[in-house]
Amino acid sequence: MEPLQDEKVFQDPIHGFIKVTDTLIWKLIQTTEFQRLRRIKQLGGTHIVYPTAEHSRFSHSLGVYFIVRQMITALEKRGTTFDGSERLLILCAALLHDVGHGPYSHSFETVLGCDHEDFTRRILLEDTQINHLLEQYESGFAQKVSDVIAKTYANKLIVSLISSQVDADRLDYLLRDAYFTGTPYGEIDLERILRIMRVENGRIVFKYSGIHALEGYLFSRYQMYWQVYLHDCSRSFNFLIKSLLSRVKALIEAGYEFKCDISSFKELFAAQKVDIKTYLRFDDGVITTFAGFFLSESDEILKDLADRFLNRGLFDELEYLPSKEADQLISQLTHQMSVACINPEFYLFDDHYEQATYDYYGVASEEAIDLIKPDGSIYEISEASNIISGIVNAPKQKNTLFLPLNRMNKETVETLEQLIGRKIDV
Repeated sequence: MEPLQDEKVFQDPIHGFIKVTDTLIWKLIQTTEFQRLRRIKQLGGTHIVYPTAEHSRFSHSLGVYFIVRQMITALEKRGTTFDGSERLLILCAALLHDVGHGPYSHSFETVLGCDHEDFTRRILLEDTQINHLLEQYESGFAQKVSDVIAKTYANKLIVSLISSQVDADRLDYLLRDAYFTGTPYGEIDLERILRIMRVENGRIVFKYSGIHALEGYLFSRYQMYWQVYLHDCSRSFNFLIKSLLSRVKALIEAGYEFKCDISSFKELFAAQKVDIKTYLRFDDGVITTFAGFFLSESDEILKDLADRFLNRGLFDELEYLPSKEADQLISQLTHQMSVACINPEFYLFDDHYEQATYDYYGVASEEAIDLIKPDGSIYEISEASNIISGIVNAPKQKNTLFLPLNRMNKETVETLEQLIGRKIDV
């Protein structure tokens, strides 16, 4: 495909003008599959905590495309060359890397028993507008884009621009999510990181002189995960979404007669392999609309969960220390809730989460962040940075119960108090 005669421009609060100069990229942006990303929030339920976090996967995908263009330019200035097809391959993979996300992504995926990356590849390879455009450009091109996103493409340098410890995806979402949540944690020196990028033996390395920009980047990731992505209220809301969708699925399987038309949900949950066109019907607005319909249903659990979803009726969170005794108390709590007719399948979530700032895989690993010194020697960043070495392979762990305390009776509250080691005000 020829370059666009007149470049297209998106005004972006993070990167300024995002320019589109390739006909194929512009046509991909216009597809129904990509436009759907306007209706998928980038941060799922995080807007419950940070009310301005309403930005979409559409804007994030454009941002990743922009940063990859910057990476290509930076590397070409330093002698790395990409032919026309490789350049377009990288840009397409960057633009389309998130196209398979569902509404409230991870909660939706858990109930459906799928992975958004699988749906991304299916959108690229099955009967879709995106597939037709990629194949029109070059037979087999859709498979190449899919391979880059799946990290199976032969040229690992190309893969690393889209998926690595310092990739275009992470660089954009840190900046974008920090901006829209109004937090300072994701502030990173993007220009400096791009300036110190080099290619050595077919792999991305970074000039040693820029180590402080990389240290700042890694700590921004750490802060954003624990202050934003893993915020207790955000996770509580995500569990609430999971519970709501799980109840819909359970009622369908039980033969419950809904008052509203839920044929799309039946198609979604009933099939061994979900039809891609059925999957693409779902976005955040669809889930919200159905939640409003569910308020009129006769099933009390569904009505309650829908009301909580629409009106921020979050589950309470109680952090505890893991142990054999804790496991026994949680098992006891599950039984007590069942006896009290509070279905633990929909009202109790035992959440274990572990997150490292940076995982060290060794200098030979494709996932390592490597630094190159003026003499040509290469060091993995935790070998060169005392700050990073202190956090390597020392992930922070958190164990939390999410449940509605206002529905707990005296017996269940006493069990919870034993579990967390303090009194609870209900």
